Amino acid sequence: MQWSCRGEEHDVFYRQVKRLQTILVSTDSMSNVPKNIEARRRITFFSNSLFMNMPRAPQVEKMMAFSVLTPYYSEEVVYSKEQLRSENEDGVSILFYLQKIYADEWKNFVERMKRQGIVKEKEDEIWDKGLQELRLWASYRGQTLSRTVRGMMYYYKALEMLTFLDSAAEVDIRDGRELGSVSSRRQEGSSHGHGRDSIGQSPTSSRTVSRVNSDVSALFKGHEYGTALMKFTYVVACQIYGSQKAKKDPRADEILYLMKNNEALRVAYVDEVEKGNGNEKEYYSVLVKYDRKLEKEVEIYRIRLPGPLKLGEGKPENQNHAIIFTRGDAVQTIDMNQDSYFEEALKLRNLLEEYNRHYGIRKPTLLGVREHVFTGSVSSLAWFMSAQETSFVTLGQRVLANPLKVRMHYGHPDVFDRLWFITRGGISKASKTINISEDIFAGFNCTLRGGNVTHHEYIQVGKGRDVGLNQVSMFEAKVSSGNGEQTLSRDIYRLGHRLDFFRMLSFFYTTVGFYFNTMVVVLCVYAFVWGRLYLSLSGLESSIRNEADSTTNAALVTVLNQQFIIQLGLFTALPMIIENSLELGFLNAIWDFIKMQLQLASMFYTFSMGTKAHYYGRTILHGGAKYRATGRGFVVQHKSFAENYRLYARSHFIKGIEIGVILCVYASYSAISKNSFVYIALTISSWFLVVSWILSPFVFNPSGFDWLKTYYDFEEFMNWIWCPGGISVKSEQSWEVWWEEETDHLRTTGLWGKVLEIILDLRYFFFQFGIVYHLHIASNDTSILVYLLSWICILVAVVLFVVVSHARNKYSAKKHIYYRMVQAITIVLVIAAVVVLLKFTKFEFVDIFTSMVAFFPTGWGIISILLVFKPILKRTAMWDTLRSFARFYDVLFGLVVVAPLAVLTWLPGIPEMQTRILFNEAFSRGLQISRILTGKKTHTN
Repeated sequence: MQWSCRGEEHDVFYRQVKRLQTILVSTDSMSNVPKNIEARRRITFFSNSLFMNMPRAPQVEKMMAFSVLTPYYSEEVVYSKEQLRSENEDGVSILFYLQKIYADEWKNFVERMKRQGIVKEKEDEIWDKGLQELRLWASYRGQTLSRTVRGMMYYYKALEMLTFLDSAAEVDIRDGRELGSVSSRRQEGSSHGHGRDSIGQSPTSSRTVSRVNSDVSALFKGHEYGTALMKFTYVVACQIYGSQKAKKDPRADEILYLMKNNEALRVAYVDEVEKGNGNEKEYYSVLVKYDRKLEKEVEIYRIRLPGPLKLGEGKPENQNHAIIFTRGDAVQTIDMNQDSYFEEALKLRNLLEEYNRHYGIRKPTLLGVREHVFTGSVSSLAWFMSAQETSFVTLGQRVLANPLKVRMHYGHPDVFDRLWFITRGGISKASKTINISEDIFAGFNCTLRGGNVTHHEYIQVGKGRDVGLNQVSMFEAKVSSGNGEQTLSRDIYRLGHRLDFFRMLSFFYTTVGFYFNTMVVVLCVYAFVWGRLYLSLSGLESSIRNEADSTTNAALVTVLNQQFIIQLGLFTALPMIIENSLELGFLNAIWDFIKMQLQLASMFYTFSMGTKAHYYGRTILHGGAKYRATGRGFVVQHKSFAENYRLYARSHFIKGIEIGVILCVYASYSAISKNSFVYIALTISSWFLVVSWILSPFVFNPSGFDWLKTYYDFEEFMNWIWCPGGISVKSEQSWEVWWEEETDHLRTTGLWGKVLEIILDLRYFFFQFGIVYHLHIASNDTSILVYLLSWICILVAVVLFVVVSHARNKYSAKKHIYYRMVQAITIVLVIAAVVVLLKFTKFEFVDIFTSMVAFFPTGWGIISILLVFKPILKRTAMWDTLRSFARFYDVLFGLVVVAPLAVLTWLPGIPEMQTRILFNEAFSRGLQISRILTGKKTHTN
């Protein structure tokens, strides 16, 4: 197609026609499509993004300069040889895991090593000759700093190539490609010792070869080298890099290796210098780089700080001290577990041009960027988390930006207007505790000061997420606690007063409102089951049933059970369905949703709802949010019962047991429960919540239903329960230390927090008050005397427990016969009392179990209320008794939790089904997940 005259109005149309022509005349066959799933995904997204609406990119020399900032503390930089080879308790090493998960990429890597002569016959040779390449290959598939640096340095490589393309004519590009191929062929032939090139062409003189090499160098190593350095800087804020160098930490050498191989990389750290006799210290913010001419690390800047750096939260403090070393008009904040791709780096010029466009009445000050979660490819749990995150970072944030206009800063891929933010308080707030979720406060600050936040879908950054249930729960605990602190912050208060009504509603639901509503849903479940329990025990339910047959009132049943659809996680999954419909098509989205339900996604999302509600509510009541390190390793190993109990006892297990006991009592005394269908319809959602909260940590735990592991896990749990505490003992070793840490928030809470805690704990006493009047020994007596006599029974039980506990502590070690004697006397007295009651009263044997259901919650309520007065009681002798009671209850809770687990592990076929559910994605891809779980590696001789 020839254009004799083409004006500016035809430029856009001409470019589209050229693109269409290129697509139509392409002759590539389908056999050239990559087999690797990740490669196909990247090509697909890049191809689709080219048709999206994006600004036209300027030449590199005219583009905005920008920097990338990554906070780093002490995470993995490059996996060491020992880390790659060391095996966990199941006999699985990191390298073995990667070889099975990325089997095609490992095969390609070995082929490259053979082509380079590093591996000749056996793959084991790579440990001797290609160790560095092996370490990097593994590190690029984990959540390491080296992976992040490699991804961000694609910006530099892309700018170098784009600078060359900007200044080169089409004939220069073609000549450079031809000269480059001639040079490579010549070098390949010379490496094999031949005078001619390897494909039989005429011999090339040394003068021709030198001309080829110089021309290629001139084409590809010209002024683009300096231009790329002027336009891009990458600063990694390695806060403790100075102390790591002083301690000869291997991480310091690995960071230096990254600087050697990435010229645009700069490292900022805090240097502590002793002053005078060593009693005082001076603190400096230091920026260093690697000088290739001097072949050593050199300082660029050294700025003295007024005092220690870490006064607030560590991560924002780390960012704040390093942001002064960034350059240019924009700064992109990238987390330590993120990645980028070369094809996405090509579009950064387009993204920066967004600053010159008006969105509404203002130009943007914060550019939101799409994320791709790259850790959701193996386990079902990782897939659930990936799907949830993907729907939020794509569809969710797109809607928040336009039309709702309430998008904030939720994570690290966003691009800041550097000068705008530096002059308005920076990109991070670092106040202790209140800014535990430091990211979103940058968005609050931007909105309050008149900034404009946008979101753009045509460019993406890779993101690693937590892949194990314990990691996911700790992450959600941190985020939920952070939202609790946000609710108490003045930023939310100011935004609530300044936003218009509709933006205020949108802002509420998309920030703290989501967690507040989740807490309300859980509280509604509590109100529902406690209300039903009150109706049954008080007799009101029977009287109502006599007046109007509620068993046929379908409308009432429907209204009372509306929370079921919420608890199933259907509403949580709705954004995923919509996002997958846009990305994959409606039928594929529905099929993915069905597969998620078959893989027990509803259990996971219900469990996640409990995590959010617990930690958000605790932070609202007591404050004290804290950073929880989640870890970024590969999670395929089995987690012990004791570890799961430590993490979920207070947030899920106790609450699940409480609701389960309420439902059992309701089934025993409710008139409606005689109609099985109505009882099931009323309580099935609550039972589903109980099962999810108690069994989810084991359902989503590799080998969670293995009989031997369950047996040894419970044995370890009992050893942990009885292990005494001490100064140097950690919570992972002793129950006493864990219990002290778990109740520490009650020590620092305020007056209203203590009052509300006591009021909430009073609910446990209702069990006793309601059930004792239904005992056979009560003979339908409704006087207060029955309730008072029940307290006497509790007092007697407490005295007997204290006597036995005191005898155990005093005589069990040296005079064991005395301890056994006390136990025997106690048992005899209890049996005698039961016999007397059976003989002379209307007491029946079943009343023993009914009394236990009534009295055990009362004991837990007493313990919970006394813990509110922990600072006072800790100085008295009563503290040891209280601790003994609390230990007894934790043993009891452990037995209740392990009982259904033991039944499921005993049933045939359950372990195999659980493995299939948990690793269905791996089975679908033909991965040898069973070998990873069992650690049975085959060795070839």
